[in-house]
Amino acid sequence: MSNSQKLEAIEVRLAENSDVLEKELANYFEKKNIDKGAEAFLATEKYSLLGGGKRIRPFLVNEVCRMLGGDMQASLPFAMAVEMIHTYSLIHDDMPCMDDDDMRRGKPSNHKVFGEAYALLAGDALLTNAFAVAASNPFTSSEVNVRAIELMAESAGDVGMIGGQFIDLEGEMRKLSLDELVLLHNLKTGRMIELSAILGCFAAGYHEDSDEFLCVRLYARKIGLAFQVVDDILDVEGDEATVGKSLNSDAEKQKTTFLSFFDIGHAKRYAKSLTQEAIMEISKLKDSEMLCMLAEYLLTRIK
Repeated sequence: MSNSQKLEAIEVRLAENSDVLEKELANYFEKKNIDKGAEAFLATEKYSLLGGGKRIRPFLVNEVCRMLGGDMQASLPFAMAVEMIHTYSLIHDDMPCMDDDDMRRGKPSNHKVFGEAYALLAGDALLTNAFAVAASNPFTSSEVNVRAIELMAESAGDVGMIGGQFIDLEGEMRKLSLDELVLLHNLKTGRMIELSAILGCFAAGYHEDSDEFLCVRLYARKIGLAFQVVDDILDVEGDEATVGKSLNSDAEKQKTTFLSFFDIGHAKRYAKSLTQEAIMEISKLKDSEMLCMLAEYLLTRIK
């Protein structure tokens, strides 16, 4: 298969996954039993949650499950939960007390439309809803759901994404070392990508002591770090319409990024190396072609 055919194949699969996810998330809100007076608040959640995007994390949940022979019925609730957590983090991350970004996914950030107080509550609501959605997955056992929730809390919390965000804020006041920067992104970005792959394993019936689980986890860890290296490059030389948010924000805040240590060429080589390591790992498993294409696709965001 040529590179252009691979690109087309992964874009089609991402779009199909996004469509399914979007419908399920919309149905979730339609079925919500909420007082009339609070109905307007749902618009703040839906504005960001149903705002499009590539849905890379829920795609990972569903695609890992499919690769391992599982049913998408079982992975979809976990995929929804991951997207809710991810969207909550974007809403809060864009707020003035954090990264202070006016744009997200090509449109005004939540707080620019609804105000800071409602945006804060929308993020809180999405995070809380995520645990309810995962807990009520009817296609996996209660034991699996409990473990999924435990890992969701760990990955999103102070030893995961939020811990990474704390280091990120520290980096606005002092220059981080390269080791600290790698830790920051393994926590802030990587842990949720890793969680997505893990939940796909759970949905397919694989547990943490299996070779498949360890292979998938390492693959996700590699693409998670590569994803952030590419993001740092795009913040400097990307196209705002394509990236969907303001550019050069890291430099304006004097943040430590991979470009604080590498020039553009070196950073691109580092991202390519991480991608190849991820592909080598996941290629050990049967039916992994789509996940290999995903790794390559994430790298094509840079030229």
